[in-house]
Formats: sequence, structure tokens, C-alpha cells
Amino acid sequence: MVSEGAAEPGTRTLRAELALKTLGGDLDPYERLHAILEQVLVFTSATVAAVYLPDGEGQALSLTASAGVPRNLYGLSDSYPAAGTAPVAETCRSGRPSWLVSTDLHEDADAHPVAADHPGADAHPGADAHPVAADHPVGDVQEGAGPPEDADIRRVRAESFSLGVLPLRERGCLVAVGDGTDAFDAEDRHCLDLLAEAAAGAAPAPPAGFGASFDLAMDSGRVEVDDALLELFGIGQDDFDGRVETLIALTVPEDLPALMSVVEADHMSIGDRELEFRILQPSGEQRWLRLRGRILPGGENRPARLVGTVADASTLRTGRGDVARIQRLAAALATAGTVRDVSQAVVTALRKPLRADRIALAELEGDRLVVTVLDPPQPEVWPEVWRSEWRSEWPDAPVRTMPTLATALREGRAGIWPAGAHLEPALADVGPGGLAVLPLPAGGRMAGACLIGWDSPHDFGPEERALLTAASGLAGQALMRAHAFDAEHELVGMLQRTLLPRRLPQLPGAVAVARYLPTTAGLEVGGDWYDVIPLPDNHVALVIGDVQGHNAGAATLMGQMRTALRAYAVEGHPPDVVVSHANRLLMDMETDLFATCCYVDIDMEEGSAWYVRAGHIPPVLRHPNGSTEISESEGGPPLGVVMQADFPMSPLRLTPGTVLALTTDGLVESADIDVEDGLDQLAAELSAADPAHLGVVADTLLGGANRDDDVALLLIRYDGMALRPQRENWSVWRVPQAVGQARRYTRRVLRRWGADSVSDSVLLVVSELVTNALVHTDGRVRLDLTLLADRLRVSVADSSPRTPVKPTVIGWEATGGRGILLVEAMSSAWGTVPVSGGKQVWAEIPIE
Repeated sequence: MVSEGAAEPGTRTLRAELALKTLGGDLDPYERLHAILEQVLVFTSATVAAVYLPDGEGQALSLTASAGVPRNLYGLSDSYPAAGTAPVAETCRSGRPSWLVSTDLHEDADAHPVAADHPGADAHPGADAHPVAADHPVGDVQEGAGPPEDADIRRVRAESFSLGVLPLRERGCLVAVGDGTDAFDAEDRHCLDLLAEAAAGAAPAPPAGFGASFDLAMDSGRVEVDDALLELFGIGQDDFDGRVETLIALTVPEDLPALMSVVEADHMSIGDRELEFRILQPSGEQRWLRLRGRILPGGENRPARLVGTVADASTLRTGRGDVARIQRLAAALATAGTVRDVSQAVVTALRKPLRADRIALAELEGDRLVVTVLDPPQPEVWPEVWRSEWRSEWPDAPVRTMPTLATALREGRAGIWPAGAHLEPALADVGPGGLAVLPLPAGGRMAGACLIGWDSPHDFGPEERALLTAASGLAGQALMRAHAFDAEHELVGMLQRTLLPRRLPQLPGAVAVARYLPTTAGLEVGGDWYDVIPLPDNHVALVIGDVQGHNAGAATLMGQMRTALRAYAVEGHPPDVVVSHANRLLMDMETDLFATCCYVDIDMEEGSAWYVRAGHIPPVLRHPNGSTEISESEGGPPLGVVMQADFPMSPLRLTPGTVLALTTDGLVESADIDVEDGLDQLAAELSAADPAHLGVVADTLLGGANRDDDVALLLIRYDGMALRPQRENWSVWRVPQAVGQARRYTRRVLRRWGADSVSDSVLLVVSELVTNALVHTDGRVRLDLTLLADRLRVSVADSSPRTPVKPTVIGWEATGGRGILLVEAMSSAWGTVPVSGGKQVWAEIPIE
């Protein structure tokens, strides 16, 4: 079967062929069919894949299996009339594939009035409003189509999509839906042809499944069965009256509630049903049967029906199946690196085969059971004592509240309790229909425990006991290995975090957030770092960098480079000088490693910035209107490569609301994507984000990070300073009248600013600071005055790096040292900062 436009087999088709060959021969038809549908999602552009097969009477095409996003987002219904005009029905009748897009469905809406004779219309009131189910125009959601939020979701989903319907050897069809009007190219169609052929071979024979078949009318209880089913129940053809109650009467009483929940109409909903139950044979022996069926919705003058099969469960519980499950569990545990991975693998391996209602897996830490995975995860489905211990994501339950569990852990043997067993509430509520407690031994101690519970009465057969015993041993060893891995990984992460800022500073007119993700590949420390450095005059320096390698040497060098860049920055150097100094320092270290970095100096008052790149990826800007810009510019080589290297500066302009993103290559580069495409993807995600919640933006951007490398991310949102300071400065000449000139200049500025009330204090501070600079230093002296709100700052800069020291004791004979004491007395705070090889002494005077 080759569809129109099919291409020669490509890479994806060949991979799909290989994947089909790996499907185990022990899969039953449903499992095989579902696995094939999952491959449709993997190897094509489909977001939903489904198989429709004719029912027992051939009057309807019923959904047998599906995979992907919820199918109701595209209007796929549970069944369609076989004689109807829906694409599903027409493809099955013609035997030819159909390839449609949303516009085709819109144009053909009048030609396909399917909703009126849709057998599931009563069960799906919104079907009339949806294009695939009812062939209505895309997005035309009518009243009664469901809650407004559902309608909105459907409208968004249905605005543009493609539909492929491929026949399955005249026995039904495979339906694939993909977003966009060109979702299925030639390669996709060729691959779908291959998978449809495989689905045709895997699809169960009508009505569904394997074994003896039945067709039960839900309103009357009349059931049509074949000879094979009567033989399973031990009833002769002449003795069967066609009533479902006759079959139910042979059920073991303990299994009646579970069976009645399937066959009673008051408790039904559309979907698949599967359970195992026991019947009493004429000889008095019990026999396990497995029922698999599907509820088909009723239509006009037709009742809802349960169709399916019944098989001898003993033939399905073969030792080979249990061995295969153990082999799959062992394979999953072999690749599970963390405690959470081990726990998820155990839950996946046990819950479906055991048909358990809840599973908990926990580590044993001292006298507490630290839960690592709960399935289901909702707190309300677990015992009250567990909920009271729910400290964080999972509970941390004390073993002393569960003596039965403590005994099982002490003895190291699996414990199994049937329904009605006398247990403490903390365990009884986990499995009211049956409970299994599996100690997880490893290395001569207990690594943890696995609790498995059933709500309905559950009988533990020998096969289940063997499966539980084997699984507990494998899980215990894997849990111990994973715990050691987690401990080492946490140690590595702790070491990495100590080399990074513990918290980011509060910035004037901006908000900054940072994230760091260590690599999950191995246990070595990475070399990525970030820093935010407040500078004088409302400047802020942002640094992001990456040292080559993942080892202790890289981490050590990272700490040294971060310290060096911070030191050079606070000295007051421009960005190119800061990075040049760091490069020379790294060259002098004579290390074999190099580093990349991006350094940005932002003037928070003006919204202007200069940045330097040393072999690093460029910054990404998100403007207030949502547009993004990747600031491509000339950069210098990585640090530690060339001694005499140029690091040109490039400008940036920030308006209020602009977000600046700096990151390392782990976020934008991997084996599957190059840097340019990764930066484009980062820019697109940043454009779609809400900058009002910068932490959420950072977490979202890290969602697709490449965990084979560590990742650092630094985001800053520039809001602009609500109150900008007023500034004036004066170059002090080395003349006898220098101090008097500085005082007169200061008095004029204070008068202009309206700050005459503090003129005496300010003039005294100016006199002392300027005198100290002229007497004790050489070179240029500069006086800076800054007024911000209720504070006036006096700063005097000189060329000497030597910091003035406040004397501890001054005697009557002392000729100096009182100046700093006067400055301290007149100001609310004073201090010094390095500036371009010299220093700046400052003092702040409050204005009342």
C-alpha cells in the first residue's frame, strides 16, 4: 500500500522498520497495537494516532486504541457510522488513504453532515461542533460543545491541522492528526504506510482482543456469546438463556464487586475495561478468567454495548511473561542513575502487571521512611498519617507508626496481607483489598521498602509472589547504587554552588535572577559561572563565563577567574580593561585550560551599556514590545589563549522593560543543535515569556537545557531608576587656595540644589577630604557631589590606593589624624572604594 506522493524510504522510515522488528513476540494484540501507535508519534509529525475497527455487527467503526495528546482536542470520537460520510468511514469503504487539512474539512462541511447520525452524539454533545467528528468548519464551536475553556482549547487546536486516514486491509483504518496544514510530508506518508501495514497485522480480530467473545446490551442485560465463552464458563449451549446474570452467578463472591463495576450500566463510562476474576467450575474448582472489553456508545434506538473477549488467565500468566517483565525491569534499573529514576522504573514495571491501585517506594533513613515516588501522586488517596507527614513534595513517614512494616523490614521477607487483614491504619488504608510490603535488601542492609495496595479484594497467585520477590532484590541493589550516585552528585552540586554567588544583590532600577544546572552526565564539577557586581555611580557589571573542561581544575580556575573579574571591576576599569587584565592573569597561571566570558557594564541611570565578549556567545535582548535581538558584534579570543589580545567594546541600549539574557553554551548547543539555531530558539522562547515574572522565565528557558553540559543563565530586567541622582564634579588644582575654591564651589552647588540646611556639615567634610588628598597624595584630585532623595554624597578621588585609617587614640600633642574623626562625626556613613589605580573616599550626609 503506497499513498500518493510517497517517497523512497528515508532515514525515519528505516528507523521505524527497525523499531517494528524489536517488538517482543510475547505482546498481546492490544499491547502490540499501542506500541505501533506510539511509533507513529515518534517517527512522524502526528500528535494523535488512533485505530478504528468495525464492531461485531459491522454497523459502526469503534475506537480500539489511541496514543498522543487527548483526541477530543481534534474532535476524534469513540465511534462513527460505517455507512456515514466521515473521512474514517469513507476510507474504510474505499480502501484508499485520505489526506485532508482543516481547509478541506471547511470546504466539505456541507457534504459531510455526520454529526446527526453519529452513534456517540448522545455521549459527546460537543461532537456536533468539531471538524473531524462532525465535519464542521474549523474552530466553529457551537453552544453546548462543552465548557468555555474546553471550547477555547479546541478552537486553538483546530485552527490548523492535517488529517491522514489509512485503511487497514479493509478491516478498519489508522487515523493520524498533526498540527499545521502541511504536517505530513512525503517521508511522513511513506512511514505511515509502513506503520499502517504493521497495525493491520496487529489489530485484534472483531469484536476486540483475543479469546472467547461477547456482546452485552447494557440496558437489557442480554448478551451474545460464542461457543468458546460458554466452554470457559462450563455451560452447555442448551443451558444458556442469554442473560448476563447467568454468567455472573458463577463468579466467586469476593470478585463480584470488581466484575459488577464493569457490567453495571449505572457505573459505566466510555472507554476500555480489563480485569481478572474467578469463577466456580462444575467440579468445584476455581478458574481465573481475564475480561477485556470496550464500551460502545449508544445511538438513536440503540443501547450502549460492552463488547470484548474473555480468556483463560492461566494461559496468559506464563512463566515466560514474568521472566520478560523481570528482564525489562533489570534493563531499566541498569540505566537508572538517581533514586527517583529507580523508583519510577519499579512503579512502571509493577503497577500494570499487578493491576495495583497504589504503589509507594521509599528509602529507609534511620527510623524514617523517606518516600521517593508515589503513584498516584495525589495526597488525598493516601492514608491520613501519611498526609500529616507531608513536609515537601513527598511524605516522610515514621516507621514507628507502622509496626507491621517495621517487622517486615527487620525480618527482610516480603509480607502479603489479603483483604480484611488486621493492620494499622497507616498500612490498611494503602491496600484495603490487599497489601504487599516488599523490603528492598542491598549489601547486608535494608535500602528501603515498596508498598503495593489494591482497593478491590485481590488474590495473590504464585506468579505474582515470584515477580514481587525478584523485583525486590533488583530494586534494593539499584536503590543503593542510586543513593550513592545522588550523594556524590549532591556533593558535586554543593561544591559548585559554593563557588557561585549565594544571592544576587538588589539593583537600582533593575531586577536580576540567575540559575545554574549541573550536568547529569557523570559526577565532575563544571566550570560555568555568573556574577552581578554593583559598581559606583549606579553602574552594574554582569559576568557570565565558562571554563574549559569538567573537573576539579576547571572548578578551581572558575573560582579564580570570578574573583579576578570582580576585583578588576570594582577598581573602576572599563569593560575592555577588566577583561584584558583577566586574560593576562590567566596567561600568567600557565594552565592548559582556557575560559570564555561575556562582561557587561550597565549605567542604570542612563540605560546605556557596554559589553565585551571573550570567545563567548552574545547577549540576547528582549525589547518591551516582545521583539528580540541577538547582539552580534566583534569579540575577542577566549581568555588564556593570546597574551596581547584586543577585546573591543560594543554598545547596548536598554529602555525600561528590556530583558537582557546571558547564558553559557550548554543551553543553546548540543549534539542535535548548533549554536546559531540554539540562540534563535532561546530568542523565540524569551519573546513568548512574560518578563513580569523573571524567575518563571528563567525556569522556562532551562526546561529544554542540554543536561550533558552544565548551564548558567543570568537574566536582568531593566526598569529604569524612578529617581535619578543629581551630580556635579570639580577638578581640584594643587594651588594654595585649592581648599577654599572647593568650598566655594560646593556652596554654589548646594544653593542651586536647595540643600543649604546642611551646608555647614557638607563644607566641613569637603574641607577635610580635599585637604587629606592634597597633603597625602600626588596627582589629580577630583571632588564629586551627588544628591539622591534625602542623602547628599561627597566623594574625593585621588591617585593613591592607600586607604585612610581612623586613629584609635589622639593625644593633645598630635598634629594630625582628627580629619577622619570629623568626617565620621558629620556623616551618617563613610568609606573608600578603589578607582582606576587610586581610591575614592566618600561620606554621606542626610538632608532633613
